Order: sequence, then structure tokens, then C-alpha cells
Amino acid sequence: MANDPRAALDRLIAAFEAHYDAVVAARDSDAPGVISAANTLMDAFDTYDDALFTSHGVDTPFDIYTDDEDDDEDDEEFDYDDER
Repeated sequence: MANDPRAALDRLIAAFEAHYDAVVAARDSDAPGVISAANTLMDAFDTYDDALFTSHGVDTPFDIYTDDEDDDEDDEEFDYDDER
């Protein structure tokens, strides 16, 4: 991971722009270019978040969940026994 938060932020901004361009060009969320740009964006965010915390001890104000974590939370919120 990068240690320079400013450089990581620049890469994150570029990744957001590339993701936007891929979405507009493809108009399909499952297009390979969109998926690739999304993965690059996620990596750029992780790098920025890590660099910011490493350099300044501050987290970004976002919680990132994977699909598995989202499914687990949904299961915990719904009590299947009370569905009668």
C-alpha cells in the first residue's frame, strides 16, 4: 500500500473518473470494463484509506462491506421464528 496519502488520493480520484467513463460507455453494469473499473476503484479506495490512517491516524468516514457481510447482517435483523 502507498504511504503518501496525497498520491493515493490522486489515484482514487482518477479511479472514480475511470469508473464513471466505463459506466457511461458500457451502459451495462456487468460489462467487463465496468467490473474492471469497479475493482480498480475499490483497490484505490483501500490504498487511500490505509495511507490516510498510516500517515495521520484518521479513517475515512465510510464503512465498506462485502456481499457476504451484507447477507449476514440481513439475516441477523430478521427473526425467522417470529414469521408466523
